[in-house]
Amino acid sequence: MKLTGKTIAILAEDLYEDLELWYPLMRLREEGATVEVIGTGKPTYTSKHGYPVDVTNNAERVKWDEFDAIIIPGGYAPDHMRRHRAMVNLVKDAVQNGRIVAAICHAGWMLASADVLRGRKVTSFSAIKDDLINAGAEYLDREVVQDANLITSRVPSDLPAFCRTIIAALVAA
Repeated sequence: MKLTGKTIAILAEDLYEDLELWYPLMRLREEGATVEVIGTGKPTYTSKHGYPVDVTNNAERVKWDEFDAIIIPGGYAPDHMRRHRAMVNLVKDAVQNGRIVAAICHAGWMLASADVLRGRKVTSFSAIKDDLINAGAEYLDREVVQDANLITSRVPSDLPAFCRTIIAALVAA
């Protein structure tokens, strides 16, 4: 149980990519972490394929320093998340204060909205590559990219490498 004593937030909104939320949630719990699902205000969100996830808290009621890491799943959820200032500020504050922030697929939209990409190396789903570059990032087409406390991946098939990198970063922290 490598992550016993660690608390991790996974952000949720409607139209999240199923695997990109559930795989890290189960994998990190398997390693002993406490994983909270943080939403923008509703008690339950529905994935792209109709699977619900219940939240444990609201972004307006939590602070970055309550978590050892924040994970942002993709799908179309990040486009909904970034419309909520509390959610964007949670990510921005976590990145700026050295917490591990991990984003996969379209979750790079949240990083762009949080204005934390200037000079950082990242990857994402290819469709948002230009958005990340225009936000000041250096884009790399790799299964996982770690730039200090920022961890990014492209697609669901990258989830094993994504989770291994998050776990290693949390153990080293």
